[in-house]
Amino acid sequence: MRRETVTPRPGWQSKVEALGFDFYTLDGKAYWTEQACYAFTADQIDELEAATEQLHALCLQAVEHVVANRLWEWMKIPPSWGDYITEVWRRSDPTISGRFDLVYDGRSPPKMLEYNADTPTSLYEAAVVQWYWLKDVKPAADQFNSIHEKLIDAWKGVGSRLSPQSVVHFARFENHPEDLATSEYLRDTAIQAGLKTKTLTVAEIGWNGQRFTDPDEVPIQVLSKLYPWEWMMREAFGAFVPKDGTAFIEPVWKLILSNKMILPLLWEGFPGHPHLLPSFDSEHPDLGRAFVKKPVFGREGHNVTVVGPGVFDTAPGAYGAEGYVWQAYEPLPVFDGNHALVGSWVIGGKSAGIGMREDERRITHNTSRFVPHYFE
Repeated sequence: MRRETVTPRPGWQSKVEALGFDFYTLDGKAYWTEQACYAFTADQIDELEAATEQLHALCLQAVEHVVANRLWEWMKIPPSWGDYITEVWRRSDPTISGRFDLVYDGRSPPKMLEYNADTPTSLYEAAVVQWYWLKDVKPAADQFNSIHEKLIDAWKGVGSRLSPQSVVHFARFENHPEDLATSEYLRDTAIQAGLKTKTLTVAEIGWNGQRFTDPDEVPIQVLSKLYPWEWMMREAFGAFVPKDGTAFIEPVWKLILSNKMILPLLWEGFPGHPHLLPSFDSEHPDLGRAFVKKPVFGREGHNVTVVGPGVFDTAPGAYGAEGYVWQAYEPLPVFDGNHALVGSWVIGGKSAGIGMREDERRITHNTSRFVPHYFE
């Protein structure tokens, strides 16, 4: 594994804009970069794929443990939602996507930092934008990237459970470029899978007293949303969710996986696992002097604090009301002054590819650069 300096494609901005990728700068900083790429060996890609499959399997076991033992309060989930989560889990509502954040340097086993299982972003960049970069810049190389094909297969699985007349609604915030692009890309893959689709904003979702409806008063049978489950639980309309027949993508059991309390639960269930880091629901002697403190429900690095000998970094934010978890500090590998993070995608329950993010800071956030990759 290494970071290579490469020459950007002439007119690369117009090339990515032609793909519908127009947020290559965020907050005045480069989000997509073609000045570098990450190179892997085939063996390293095999290791990342195997680790992702193992971690996803462990996480599903953890969901079953939470549901079977009704650990709602420990997971900071309102017990009133317990029966609904159990019902959705038991009927095996399908999942489309999720993304593990992994520490990996190409030498030591990949380590799980967290599972962005509910509303993962950087999907379009990983599936499409970096693939077209590969075709132009490294046409003789390969890329760990079957995301697009697996998305279509996953949507076909959803379609097999629906009637031919069914419509999948896609709700999003249209003033958020990344969310809009992610939702539109998911919708495009659903269309390629043969599904009928319809778009609406989150604010346009209605309630007629019995069902969620769209602006045309059509009941919403399946809703793909990029709105976190923990936010929905706090909203006034959230109280209607357990009473409604809408199937959500991602399903409500993903609330267990995107919840940082999954980290101490996994460590308790599988202590010493090579792809897990020691994690606890309070400060613990096994953490030693270096640890990361994370909010139970948090996003984009907000309210994360890194503490260690000669090391301190923290990010502000509005999260942490539900409490924190403590995880052993595993430094991200540094290449040319950049801390590199592997985002490993799970599509339809299968490992599907990676996207690389990097930042000068130890804490990855929403504007951390996306860097393409290839393997030899």
